[in-house]
Amino acid sequence: MTRPVATVLVGAFMATLDSFIVIVAGAEIQADLRASDGQLQWILAGYQLTYAVLLITGGRLGDLYGRRRTYLAGLGAFTASSVVCALAQTAALLVAARLAQGLGAALMLPQVYAFLTVLVPERDRHRAFGALGVALGTAGIAGQLVGGLLIGADVLGTGWRSVFWINVPIGLAAMALAARRLPESTAPRARRLDLRGVTVLSAALFLVVFPLIQETAWTWALLAASVPFLAAFVLLERRIAARGGDPLVRIALFRTRAFSVGVPLVLVVYTAVTSYYLVLSVSLQDGLGLSALEAGLVYTPAAVTFFVFSLLAGRLVPVHGRRVLEIGAIVLALGYASTALLLSGGVDYTPAAVIPTLVLQSAGGGMLITPALNAVLGRIAPGDAGVASGVLSTAQQVGGALGVAVVGAVFFGTFTAPSRAGEALAAASLVTCAAAVTAAVLVFLLPRRRPAPASRGSEPAPIPERSVGGRPGGWPSADAARESGQAPT
Repeated sequence: MTRPVATVLVGAFMATLDSFIVIVAGAEIQADLRASDGQLQWILAGYQLTYAVLLITGGRLGDLYGRRRTYLAGLGAFTASSVVCALAQTAALLVAARLAQGLGAALMLPQVYAFLTVLVPERDRHRAFGALGVALGTAGIAGQLVGGLLIGADVLGTGWRSVFWINVPIGLAAMALAARRLPESTAPRARRLDLRGVTVLSAALFLVVFPLIQETAWTWALLAASVPFLAAFVLLERRIAARGGDPLVRIALFRTRAFSVGVPLVLVVYTAVTSYYLVLSVSLQDGLGLSALEAGLVYTPAAVTFFVFSLLAGRLVPVHGRRVLEIGAIVLALGYASTALLLSGGVDYTPAAVIPTLVLQSAGGGMLITPALNAVLGRIAPGDAGVASGVLSTAQQVGGALGVAVVGAVFFGTFTAPSRAGEALAAASLVTCAAAVTAAVLVFLLPRRRPAPASRGSEPAPIPERSVGGRPGGWPSADAARESGQAPT
């Protein structure tokens, strides 16, 4: 793995970890800040709102003004807002800081995907996206374990605040490494930001995501209102492209089957995965009475399994192609189905009972989630890398919000008493199994052979390591790379 790839994966890990690590701290936060239930919901979910709404815009800003610059700006905003979160003395301030964290993540994460597309040669890209899948999946599964360990350790009496303080030293180190190791790149034909597109799309995504994370009597009305906004956005972008302008999203990207099928595939997968670990955490703590640390330890075998099978998928995909994703989707569905059958068949709900089924889920997830990222973005032209990355990242976040809303409704509708925790988890497992089956169907619709790269918007090939700038084992500085004529500017 090259140093630039390792550097940007730190940002991807942090952004994903923050979606999960706060879950186990919710009860302590509410008690300490005397937050209402509504405020706690915003503390947990406000991050996802700004994150999801602004991801495509964040990707486009990287295309226009520089991916390295935008990545550093997002990482800086994320780190600074983590400090505010850790110091917050009121629930309102913590909500505002969490919204700012989401903004930082929205600027940061699309650049990670874009850098992998721009800097890594096509023949090695499956390994790079495999490493990204490992980082994202491990962060999602291990987030609650890390949160439980931090809260249980109560370092310097910081309690729940440690789940935010942990971002600060990592963020500062990541910024120093990114400033040193990442070359700058932009999309070659990008000219200006499509402000009308930003406005219409942001409104549409807000109308989709807000009712999914905030319970309201207007949920269906808001979701319905998003449809004309999305339609208006598509028409607007087509008109801008027809005039030779610079749209926020090239709608022509969706003519590629790998992209048009891969984006809903990622949305469906994250609908299952993100929500499942939330309801599992609740069932373990509120149902079985486990501590945050004990609940986190239940995830450990699954986290290790996901890591191992993600690495295995990276080796198998170049040889067996789509077949790896097919097997992964089927195994993932079987994992959820086995949990549902086990708990609804009279077996007592205990950690020992569900750990084997969690391991089965993670084996399937490792073979599906990791290569799915490359299936969607692996052959995207570098000139479209930023916006395509933003679309994919948005699908991840919208899928997560949708899963929390749907799976959460089923789970909490059944979980009326601690004694019904197993029954509630079984019901949630059936819903996530249906999502995994849908994902399997979509996998079979992916093209068997990847198409040739799009001709529009190509950028120069990545610079081989050690080639320019005198940095052994690393990529050259932006200035040295530009002077050599080998790096995008």
